[in-house]
Amino acid sequence: MDYHINIFYSEGDEGYIADIPDLPGCSAFGDTPEIALSELSKAKDAWLETARDNNLPVPPPRYRPIIYQVNS
Repeated sequence: MDYHINIFYSEGDEGYIADIPDLPGCSAFGDTPEIALSELSKAKDAWLETARDNNLPVPPPRYRPIIYQVNS
């Protein structure tokens, strides 16, 4: 599934945070955006595997940034 990914710089953490809004708690940190994205890929795989192993629902991709909502 293709989920929307946010990547932003965190002053407090002095690095980049990547997250998937549709998967609660699924986020990762990196010194660069590329590292944060790579770590998020691992976190996403672990999140989905854990949900499936525990028979928990896997939410479909729904998050759409406001810029795409306005242009629809």
